[in-house]
Amino acid sequence: MIVAELNNRHFQKLTLVKLEKVAREISAHSSTGIEGNPLPLTEVKKIIKNRPENLRDSEKEVINYNHALEILEEDIRNKEVKLNLDLILKTQKIVTDDLIDSFNSGKIRQQPVFVNDPVAGKAIYLPPDHQDVKNLLDNLIHYTVSNKNKVDPLILAGIFHKQFVIIHPFIDGNGRTARLVTKVLLADMGLDTFNLFSFENYYNQNVGRYFENVGIHGNYYDLKDQIDFTVWLEYFTDGIIDELLRVNKILSAESITPETTLKPHHQKILDFIKEKSFITDRDYAKLTDRAKSTRNKDFNKLIRLGLIKRLGKGKATYYKLKD
Repeated sequence: MIVAELNNRHFQKLTLVKLEKVAREISAHSSTGIEGNPLPLTEVKKIIKNRPENLRDSEKEVINYNHALEILEEDIRNKEVKLNLDLILKTQKIVTDDLIDSFNSGKIRQQPVFVNDPVAGKAIYLPPDHQDVKNLLDNLIHYTVSNKNKVDPLILAGIFHKQFVIIHPFIDGNGRTARLVTKVLLADMGLDTFNLFSFENYYNQNVGRYFENVGIHGNYYDLKDQIDFTVWLEYFTDGIIDELLRVNKILSAESITPETTLKPHHQKILDFIKEKSFITDRDYAKLTDRAKSTRNKDFNKLIRLGLIKRLGKGKATYYKLKD
């Protein structure tokens, strides 16, 4: 319900650009913060804006995550992204660029790893052997893709997220990659507000709870047939809904102005284009008794809001929805 409402609403280009920037800043801060990055949000904003040279690792992590968001947003906008191994490897390569050895960046691990509890100072989880990782990832990708139209999108994305963390396919960058690819999944499944969305923010508010729910303790081979996803899925969906409500609240506050509010006659134009694929001034004149100069103002307002575009010239002018 919230997803449909957000996807069907229209906003000024300037509003969307501002909110996209804020969402990337929050996501970069939160997702790297989950992994222990100490930089506060104010510092993250400065780093993303100024892109300083000679970056420390903590700063490089932020720049890399923001870069991954920009690339994935563009791919989604151009409908050039789909869940496969290449997407996963590409994402991990971006987030770990210049942070780990090149032979481990963008490549499935070729050695065993341990997940440690930083507080207790001991290993709490032994992931699958590296020889099994490729097959486990392929199975997860196949399961997710084949169930795209069969399982609720939030549930499917949540299953992918936890199972990816359990497989732990990389030497480093597993959590950041999992969260980025999960965001892509949500966008592909209908959450078109990907670029305004920062579900990482919810999980960063209580990192201990996030790790407790997304991970498992022990040896993978002892636990693999008895893993319960229920508690994690409840927590995961709560995070998505919380973020959707936050975005919806911000957009509502930003969009209610005389300039951005659409009148019934504006909606008639949009509805006509959706049905017929385009509209001319002659078509619009049949729908309303507004004068020609006023009709031109109506078209211009929708163009300013980034909702339609003008094509053709003179009497051959017509209008279509903007891509």
